Amino acid sequence: MERSDKKYDEAIKCYRNALKWDKDNLQILRDLSLLQIQMRDLEGYRETRYQLLQLRPAQRASWIGYAIAYHLLEDYEMAAKILEEFRKTQQTSPDKVDYEYSELLLYQNQVLREAGLYREALEHLCTYEKQICDKLAVEETKANMLERLKIYEEAWTKYPRGLVPRRLPLNFLSGEKFKECLDRFLRMNFSKGCPPVFNTLRSLYRDKEKVAIVEELVVGYETSLKSCRLFNPNDDGKEEPPTTLLWVQYYLAQHYDKIGQPSIALEYINTAIESTPTLIELFLVKAKIYKHAGNIKEAARWMDEAQALDTADRFINSKCAKYMLKANLIKEAEEMCSKFTREGTSAVENLNEMQCMWFQTECAQAYKAMNKFGEALKKCHEIERHFIEITDDQFDFHTYCMRKITLRSYVDLLKLEDVLRQHPFYFKAARIAIEIYLKLHDNPLTDENKEHEADTANMSDKELKKLRNKQRRAQKKAQIEEEKKNAEKEKQQRNQKKKKDDDDEEIGGPKEELIPEKLAKVETPLEEAIKFLTPLKNLVKNKIETHLFAFEIYFRKAAKMVYYLDSSSQKRAIELATTLDGSLNNRNLQTCMEVLEALCDGSLGDCKEAAEAYRANCHKLFPYALAFMPPGYEEDMKITVNGDSSAETEELANEI
Repeated sequence: MERSDKKYDEAIKCYRNALKWDKDNLQILRDLSLLQIQMRDLEGYRETRYQLLQLRPAQRASWIGYAIAYHLLEDYEMAAKILEEFRKTQQTSPDKVDYEYSELLLYQNQVLREAGLYREALEHLCTYEKQICDKLAVEETKANMLERLKIYEEAWTKYPRGLVPRRLPLNFLSGEKFKECLDRFLRMNFSKGCPPVFNTLRSLYRDKEKVAIVEELVVGYETSLKSCRLFNPNDDGKEEPPTTLLWVQYYLAQHYDKIGQPSIALEYINTAIESTPTLIELFLVKAKIYKHAGNIKEAARWMDEAQALDTADRFINSKCAKYMLKANLIKEAEEMCSKFTREGTSAVENLNEMQCMWFQTECAQAYKAMNKFGEALKKCHEIERHFIEITDDQFDFHTYCMRKITLRSYVDLLKLEDVLRQHPFYFKAARIAIEIYLKLHDNPLTDENKEHEADTANMSDKELKKLRNKQRRAQKKAQIEEEKKNAEKEKQQRNQKKKKDDDDEEIGGPKEELIPEKLAKVETPLEEAIKFLTPLKNLVKNKIETHLFAFEIYFRKAAKMVYYLDSSSQKRAIELATTLDGSLNNRNLQTCMEVLEALCDGSLGDCKEAAEAYRANCHKLFPYALAFMPPGYEEDMKITVNGDSSAETEELANEI
C-alpha cells in the first residue's frame, strides 16, 4: 500500500521488517532493490543486489544489477571486473551478432571510459567491434576515444575536406593569418550558400579585433559582388552566382544585429528580401532583429510572414507561436499551435498532455507580463507536475531495462533523474513562479472592483470615455468567445472523460485542479516560492539568479529595504538604479526594462519623474524597443494568423 501511494521511504521500512521474518525471500529482495534504486539508497541497493546474486548466481539480472550498483557508487574497477566475469559466461560465437550481448559490451566499454581508461576502452572496442550491433555508437565512441588520446592520423586521411579543421584555427589565429584563414572560409561558404555560417562564427564575436576583421571582409565582398560579381575586383576566375550576394547580405544583417546596430541590419535584410521575397530564412532573421531591438510585436508579425510561406513546416510554426507568446498574443499563439495538435481537443490541453514545456513557459511569461498572475502560476505548476511525473515514471524502467539489457540508456536515465530540475524549462518556470509570489507578497491581490475604481478616479472624461468603449468592445468579444469555448468544451469533455478516468486510475488518484484565482490569492506566497526555490538551491548553485531569488525571499521574511527605514536614501537608490554609464557590464535591453518596471511599480518608492526621465534616456539607447516608447505612442499594428483580419473588421463594424 505504501508503495502504491508512492511513499517509498515507508515502503522500504516495511520490506526490511518483512526480511527479518524471511531473509532469503526473493520477491521481497527484488521489490526492496527497486525501491532503493528509486530513492538512490545506493549502499543499500548494493547489499540487496549482493544477496540476490548469492541466492541466484545463474540469473543474468543478478550479475548486471550488482555491477550497476558499483557503477553508480563510482567504483568503476569493481564494476568492470564483475561485467568481465559475467561476459565470460556468455557463450557466443565471434561471428554471431546478438543484440543483448552487444549492449553488454557497449555498457562495459562505457564503464571503462568513465573510469578514465581511454586506451583500454579503445582496445576493447576494436576487439569486439564485429559483435556490436550499434555501428553508429561504435564510430562515435571510437572518435571520442581517438580525440581524447590525440590520435588524429585516421581522421586526416578519412576526412580531408572536413569543415571542422577549417573552422577551429580561427579560434586561436590572429592578425593577418586570421584574416587569410577567415577569407578562405567565408568565400567557400558564401559560394556554396550555407545559411548557418554566422552561427558557426558566433563565438568569434567575443573578440573585438576579430569582429572588425569580419566586418571589413564581408562588407568588401558585398561592394565587390555588386560591381563585378567577384569577391575581390582583382580576383581571376569565373563570376559568382547572384545567390552569393544574397547570402553575404544575409550574413551582414545578422552581423550588425549581433553588434547592436539594428538600423543597418534592417537595411541589409530588407535589400535581401526585395531580391528574394520567397526565402523563409530572410524573414526569420528580420523577426530576430526586431526581437533583439525590443519590438517584439513587429518581430511576431514578421515571423508570421515567414510561417505563411510554408504552413506545413512545424519548426516555423513553433517559432511563430513562441514569438506571439512573447508579444502577449496568447490566443493567436494557440491558434497557430492548433495546426499541429490533435483534433477534437484544444491546443492548450493537448500541449499539456504532451508535456510541451516550451509553450507553457512562454505562456506563463506572457500571463505574468499581462498581470494575470493566477493563469501564469497555473502554467508554472503544470510544469512542476511534468517533472514529478518524469521522476515517478522511472520506477517502471528499473525492471524493464535490466531484463532488456538496455544498460547504457538505463544508467544515463538514472543520472538524468538525479539532476532533472537543472533543466532550463524548470529553471524558467521556477523563476517566473518565484517572481510572481514575491509580487503577491509585496502587493496582495484585492477586490478587482476597488482596484478598478482607484484607476478610473484619476482619469479625465476623455480617457474615461475611451476606456468605457474599449471595455464594451472587449465584453462583446469575450461573450462571443465564451459561447464558442462552451461549445468546444462540451465536445471535448465527452471525448476526454474516459481518458481522464483511466489516467487518474493509473497514477493513483485524481490530481487537485489548478484554479488560477485560488493560486493568485494564496495565503503564504513566500512559502510557495520556497517550494520552487529548494530544487534550484540544490541543483543550480552555479547561477547567480538562484542566490538572488533566495535573498529576495528570505529578505522579505526578515527586514525591509534600507530606504524604508531612512527615506533620505531613496534618492541615492534611484541614482544607482538609473545610471546608464557606457562602462557598465549589463547595460542591455533586458536589464533596462527590469529597472523601468521597478521604478513604475513602486519598488523604489514614489518616483514618477525619475521613471519618465529614465524611460526617455533608454529610448535614445533602444529606439525600437516598445517598452521605452513615449506615453502617447500606440501600437496600431494588428497581428493576425496568416493574414486573416476578419475578426478585427467585425469588431470595428460592431463599434460603428
